[in-house]
Amino acid sequence: MTILVFDSGIGGLTVLREARVVMPFHRFVYVADDAGFPYGDWAEEALRTRIISLFDGLLQTWQPDVVIIACNTASTIAIAALRAAYPGQTFVGTVPAIKPAAERTRSGLISVLATPGTVRRDYTQDLIRSYGGGCAVKLVGSANLAALAETYMRGGMVDEATVAAEIAPCFIARDSARTDIVVMACTHFPFLVNRMRKLAPWPVDWIDPAEAIARRAAGLAHEQTATDAAHHAVFISGPPDALTKRLLTGFGLTAI
Repeated sequence: MTILVFDSGIGGLTVLREARVVMPFHRFVYVADDAGFPYGDWAEEALRTRIISLFDGLLQTWQPDVVIIACNTASTIAIAALRAAYPGQTFVGTVPAIKPAAERTRSGLISVLATPGTVRRDYTQDLIRSYGGGCAVKLVGSANLAALAETYMRGGMVDEATVAAEIAPCFIARDSARTDIVVMACTHFPFLVNRMRKLAPWPVDWIDPAEAIARRAAGLAHEQTATDAAHHAVFISGPPDALTKRLLTGFGLTAI
């Protein structure tokens, strides 16, 4: 049984890491549409068309049991269209974890740190209306953090002042209350969470939805008790460079 994990870059590896814990006997294929990265810069209809066209070949090649769309932007834009286009396929999406944040907050001040594309989506606003629970939800669109995470995970240097500037709008003090939860609404961001904790003006709960996504996928996947199949990574632009291959090895993946 193959589980296909899809993202625009390497951010979805945060979800794959959790998925392999809860589905240890499944085979995993990780697909990065690095040729289209970053998705936050795309027009909505053009990106939807691109993703649907990519899956025509991906589903034929890998015939996955479950597909995890490990990208908030791709999920909010394309998952409904993917389900309509491929009705026999099971898709699990990634959306901002506003509901658990609203359940957990004590101050009532929540920030959602996302890409500009996710911030713009009506889907995100609908989540706030449905699950915000009367909380004050601040949407913060970061144009740079996903690219910084890609650089960092490939061994590059990340300027802390830049990271601090990207997360600064998340922190709101109002009367005697302060932001106490930041939802990481991009699967790239958990790669930088230790740096963000260090640079935050006060401690907050950083919500990473990766485990919840993985458990949702596990609940939909067919049971598998053993496998000796290799786990693979596919980059749409072609074989990745040596640094990326080394990174993938750390996640138990072989680039093909």
